[in-house]
Amino acid sequence: MSERSGGACTRGHVLAVVGPTCVGKTALAEELALRHGGELVSADSMQVYRGMDIGTAKAPRAGSRVTQWCVDLVDPGTAYSAAMYQVDAREAIDAILSRGGLPVVVGGSGLYIRAALDDMRFPPGDAGSATRAHYETVLGSSGSTALHALLAARDAPSSVLIHPANARRVVRALEMLDAGGPTYSEQHAAFHKRTPIYEAVHIGLSMDRATLYARIGARVDRMLSDGLLDEVRGLLDAGFRQALTAPQAIGYKELVPVVEDDADALQAAEAIKRATRRYAKRQLTWFRADPRVRWLDVTTLSASAAVDAAEALIESVGDEGHRS
Repeated sequence: MSERSGGACTRGHVLAVVGPTCVGKTALAEELALRHGGELVSADSMQVYRGMDIGTAKAPRAGSRVTQWCVDLVDPGTAYSAAMYQVDAREAIDAILSRGGLPVVVGGSGLYIRAALDDMRFPPGDAGSATRAHYETVLGSSGSTALHALLAARDAPSSVLIHPANARRVVRALEMLDAGGPTYSEQHAAFHKRTPIYEAVHIGLSMDRATLYARIGARVDRMLSDGLLDEVRGLLDAGFRQALTAPQAIGYKELVPVVEDDADALQAAEAIKRATRRYAKRQLTWFRADPRVRWLDVTTLSASAAVDAAEALIESVGDEGHRS
């Protein structure tokens, strides 16, 4: 490892495989890891939860040909954030690098990719803090407009970036001021700067929309036939209802009414497919905004051809680096 004076660290070579759900990221990343003596570091915000396996399309760890990191870290419902993931992911990446391996960071959670590979500094604060409780009390008694005015008086640049109606973000910005670290506006600027701390190559997988949506539909059907409903039932019995009904728990929250209220399972399946398609669109929007991502359309490629094409793309990025 070496240090860049006056900037971020260059801590080794990393490969990131990103893109929308169901495009084939994990299969490609595993093959690339096998070819290069690498190990996988999951960047999926739902795969960190133990017991949420079928609905998160978690690759089986038993019998896996490559080591997987950052999977099954905490129980459902346990508070887990991008800041916590940053610590776990970088420990995994650095451990792989120390053994001379290639860390292959793979996933569709864009913020987790950034947290692992870029110079992102997360401010302190948690849901149960006294500071947050104070501002939530102010919000309840005075309203969002008054709370936003308080932020404007203390930190005008941050207040300009946050709509007055976005009370949650206003509270967070005030928390950051009280913590004495970077302000919301400073963090916002750093987020868009994209300063890497690893020498990373970002490969993005894309696919014709109709093909991707068909794959999403087929995967949801397969999850249900593989026992997703039983998985939901077991997690509910274990007391994890709140985790399963969270907005990001696609594939779980739609099935809770089926288990609890005998809602229509076919309608729930269609709801999962719609939510997953919308999520895929958001993922593509996020990753397409990053100019470092080199895109590979895998619509018509076989699995082996996709790996060969990715290898060629990685090599071309390396050649560009040598010429610059």
